[in-house]
Amino acid sequence: MRREIQLNVNGEQRRVATDEERPLLDVLRGDLALTGTKYGCGEGACGACTVLIDGEAVRSCITTVGEAEGARIRTIEGLASDGKLHPVQQAFLDEQAMQCGYCVPGQVLAAVALLDANPHPSRQEIIEGMRGNLCRCANYARIFEAVQLAAKDRSSHDQ
Repeated sequence: MRREIQLNVNGEQRRVATDEERPLLDVLRGDLALTGTKYGCGEGACGACTVLIDGEAVRSCITTVGEAEGARIRTIEGLASDGKLHPVQQAFLDEQAMQCGYCVPGQVLAAVALLDANPHPSRQEIIEGMRGNLCRCANYARIFEAVQLAAKDRSSHDQ
């Protein structure tokens, strides 16, 4: 059923007239022109469409826009602030943790959620926390190093 839905995306209130059962991914990309969030599998298995909803990493391809109404949605476009990359984004650059780049927005957002929930993860916790995000280029070693660097940088700022 089509109706007006109020969304809080990257700190801005946005309204869309759409079917509440429509995938959030389609609304973000099609209606709001936030194309950093990628379509991968359409089944929530690859992580390319990962966004943060109230700080939790979720698959926007299997989350309806109605489920996201009233929540705080953060996409890759909403991470940088004041012209400065988010520390996880910077770590991905520093560690060259991208090849084709398609999975990177989902990887970065999954890492942000992981580090927000656990600022000092062990190696195994990083592996477990990032497990649901696939990289077709198999650049997992550099992705792991980037998450580890972001955690280390965060630790040095906490002291």
